[in-house]
Amino acid sequence: MNQEPQQLNTSFTPYQKMVVLILALLQFVIVLDFMIIAPIGDVLMKTLNISTEQFGLVVSAYAFSAAISGLAIAGFADRYDRKKMLLVFVAGFTAGTVFCGMSNTYTQLLAARIITGIFAGVTSSTLLTIVADVFAAKMRGRVMGIVQMGFGLSQVLGIPLGIFLATRLHWHSTFMFIVALTVLILIAIAYGFKPINEHLKHQRDKNAFVHLWHTLQNKQYQTGFMATTFLTIGGFMLMPFSSIFLVNNVQITNEQLSIVFLFTGLSSLVVMPLIGRLSDKFDRFQIFKFASIVAAIMVVLYTHLPVMPLWSVIIFNMVLFASIMGRMSPAMALNSMVAKPEDRGAYMSISASLQQTAGGLSAILAGLIVHQASETSPIEHFDVLGYVAVTIFIFCIYLVSRVDVSLKQRAAH
Repeated sequence: MNQEPQQLNTSFTPYQKMVVLILALLQFVIVLDFMIIAPIGDVLMKTLNISTEQFGLVVSAYAFSAAISGLAIAGFADRYDRKKMLLVFVAGFTAGTVFCGMSNTYTQLLAARIITGIFAGVTSSTLLTIVADVFAAKMRGRVMGIVQMGFGLSQVLGIPLGIFLATRLHWHSTFMFIVALTVLILIAIAYGFKPINEHLKHQRDKNAFVHLWHTLQNKQYQTGFMATTFLTIGGFMLMPFSSIFLVNNVQITNEQLSIVFLFTGLSSLVVMPLIGRLSDKFDRFQIFKFASIVAAIMVVLYTHLPVMPLWSVIIFNMVLFASIMGRMSPAMALNSMVAKPEDRGAYMSISASLQQTAGGLSAILAGLIVHQASETSPIEHFDVLGYVAVTIFIFCIYLVSRVDVSLKQRAAH
């Protein structure tokens, strides 16, 4: 299997279709495991008697542990068969999620989220590295669009079912549902994937720490790292408190949240593949810029929502999250082209580490900005959080433009 496929044929082979399907399902459970905390956040806060600050720490602890593990493994990421690495980390992710489902106190849940995050971050980076290994550059927009459908699928199927389980049974059952899906995916990877080890022939650095240092020192890579970091901060800043805002400010019930996330996910399932295809046909930066502008407008409107009918909330939520997620495919396709094949694993691991750090910082920042006087009081300062997110969107457009210019200059030479 070539490390940097050069085939002119941009149609997927049967094996590539199978790889895309399994990676998309894996992305689905990883995203679901991270995002499920938000829609069941109101239930968790009341059941475990935790504050908004403690809830923000539960979200950020997961992200920070993923960030640390991603950086720790970066120097080794290009030294082993990607399939074997993926199997190890998916198994660890499964074990961590089991611990989440067995937690009964705030401290236990916090510790379980740290364990899960350690393996989730590296799983995500290895997944994206495999995309770049198996698929040619002209195919990656579509592949990223399909893989990122995991966000939409988690909202269409996972989050509504998770909320149903949390409200009708107990929130523990939500995590056990994720465990059952992950075990099936683990079996599919073990028996379906071929070895992914062509990159081992191109290694220059004999020492893993030297390899990490060389990757960090690369000026072009540093621009990509910055863009990835701010892409995540802006995109995930609203998510931890969005369901709490809808329940306590817009007065949507926990049962109605399932309907909101269902339609939001359906819109993402349509938008993500469409943007992925457009990213392979047209200028990826221009698509990213347009989606970012739409997202900025929607964030301002969304964070000022008054009490309104359910159908209105559904429309706002659909457009908002479709525009936010619409930024991801072109940006991630560009990011997959930054690193050389022999540096790709380290680059993706560092990128994932920075993304998780950014996600953790955004959750902490959001927790410091918003305030809730009691568990049934409206969320205050959510509009301020929106303005901060819009500012980050604008700065991210600048950073991604620098990545785009760098890639075009490299292609011209």
